[in-house]
Order: sequence, then structure tokens, then C-alpha cells
Amino acid sequence: MQARKPKGTRKGFTTGACSAAAARAAAIGLVTGQIPDSVESLLPNGQRVNFAVTDGYCDQTHAHAVVIKDAGDDPDCTDKAQLTADIDLLPEQQNQIILAGGEGVGTITMRGLGLEVNGPAINPVPRKNIKENVREIAEKLLLRQGLKVTISVPGGVEMAKKTLNDRLGIIGGISILGTTGIVHPYSTAAFRASVVQGIEVAANQGLDTVVLTTGGRTEKFTIRELPQLQPACFVQMGDFLGPALDTAKQCKIHHIIIGGMVGKLTKIAQGEVITHARRNPVNTQLLADIAAKIGAEKSICDSISQNETARYAGEVMEELGLSTEFYQELSRRVVNTLKKRYPDQFCYSILVCDFEGQKLSHYEDHK
Repeated sequence: MQARKPKGTRKGFTTGACSAAAARAAAIGLVTGQIPDSVESLLPNGQRVNFAVTDGYCDQTHAHAVVIKDAGDDPDCTDKAQLTADIDLLPEQQNQIILAGGEGVGTITMRGLGLEVNGPAINPVPRKNIKENVREIAEKLLLRQGLKVTISVPGGVEMAKKTLNDRLGIIGGISILGTTGIVHPYSTAAFRASVVQGIEVAANQGLDTVVLTTGGRTEKFTIRELPQLQPACFVQMGDFLGPALDTAKQCKIHHIIIGGMVGKLTKIAQGEVITHARRNPVNTQLLADIAAKIGAEKSICDSISQNETARYAGEVMEELGLSTEFYQELSRRVVNTLKKRYPDQFCYSILVCDFEGQKLSHYEDHK
């Protein structure tokens, strides 16, 4: 008997790959008069994969097909989404394939995504892949007329609320994404790419400031503290500080605001630019050194260095009435560490909040 794959390792398929498969199935229906129950579709990476097809119907001028997305073991809000393709004949546009976005597919409202403003949020690789699949099936038909392919996602408006699309200027639905067609479980590559894209969008809006936050609570906190900044300034970097700053440097963004809690900020102060918990542990000795510098007794500093969490240090400093000084010094060390890595590149502000998202400190680097 074949061994089962460990939980969390099963690959899935992107919204782009599922859209292309639905479009291919609809094209088959338009050419043959019948939508298949399954279709072997070409992925952007060159693989051919079978997809189940549902809700298919067609007549001589229109075809409709649906592929239900399987995201594998990736925690994705678009898992089980109904990627839907409708194809209509365009008698006056020989050999043309026109791609449109229907219900649940977002509309681009900002420059910087490599897509036409007011056009559908169908990224370049899926766009090409959809057309390739349709052309493979309908090559002879296209010699006589064109085809309009409309991709839609019922429920996509609600799904989009769980994404960063509105921050990127994509309204009214999800994006059709994917560079290979395959979703890798718990993909860090996808998150990293979204961080890079968010900063590029800010730069393309002519903005000179980005606010890098480590998660949802810190982002809400910084938005509340910085109401004067445009939404595109705020980028959830997660654990990807290095890629975020590298992109900001390339885009010539000069003002970096970092919003975080004590643990992630300690990781940055100790020189980590990928701050995931499974990488190097928090250097509690660094926190003990900070406590000593601001006047804490040796026994307190020893207890901080012997504890495994940064949160403990913050709680002890608060009990002693030294939390403001503690977070200011931690922030100063964050800035000094980053200045060594990116000399003469950025000016920094550090916003610190607690685990309830309440403000603890705001540090401005004036040097």
C-alpha cells in the first residue's frame, strides 16, 4: 500500500490554472457541442493535469463551464471557489481572444500591478495560460471569428475581503493568480511575492513612505496611529523584512515605518531579516542588556536573560514602570541594526504595540 503524504504537504492548483481549465472545457463545448466532465489542461509550467468540470452547458454561440478549485493543504480563502468560464463568439474579430472579468473577479484601479487600469485582475501568466488553452482547442474556429472569454467567481466579493486586494487597488473581487499553476502548501513564496508587490504599488503611486507590519493586529494599530497616510502605504510584511527593505531600496522609497510587537522587534534588533519563529530564537540576553542600560537591577536582568520569551521582558519592564524607556531603547537598536545593513538608505520610525494592539512606544530616528 502506498504511504500517505504527511498532512500539510498536498499540493493544489491556483485560481489561474482552474480558470484556464474551465476555459478549455468551455472551448471544447463550443467546438464539439458538448462540455466534457473532465479536461486535461495545460499549466503555465508545461505540465498537463486533469480537472473535473461541473455545471457545463453550451449552444452554437455560447459555452459555460466551472472548475472547483482544490487548494491542496494551503490555507487559502479561494479553496473550493467555482472558477467559471463563459465563452461567446465574436464574428467580427477574427483570430482574437478577448479576456474579460465577470462577477467576483476584481477590477484594477491603481497603476503598479502590471495590468491595465479598469481591466480585470487576471495576472499576466494566467491571462496567457487561459488564451493558450482556448487556442489549442479552438484554433480552426479562430480562423473564422474571435472569442470572448469571461472569467467569473461566484462569491468572489466576499472572498476578497480576506485578501489584501483593496490595499492594492483591486476592487470588487479576487485576483486570478499563479505563475506555475500549482499551489505549494503554506506557500511562503506567495506571501513574499505579495510583500514585494505591495511596496511596488506604493512606489507606483508616487508614495515615499511604507509602513511595514508583522500581522493583522499591528497593521490595524499602525493604520489607527497614522490616519494621514494613504492605504497603499501599509504593507503586511509578515516575517519578510529583508525582501521588503530590498524592494523599498529598489523602488527608491526612503521613509520606513515598522509596526511590531516586542518579539519580532527583538529579532530585528539582533540582526534577523527573516523573523519566523522557527528560525533563530529570540536573544533574551539582548533584552537583558537593554534592561540593564535603563536601570533595572541585576536580578531582574538575569531573570530576563534566562527566560525564553521577549514578552516576559516587556511585562517585567511594565511592572517596574520602565516600559517607555525599554521600548525606546529596543527601537533604537532596531534602527541601528538596520542602518548597518542598509547604510545611508532609509530614515526610520518604529511603532510598538502590545498583544491587544495598544500603543507602547513611537520612536523617530532623526539622524
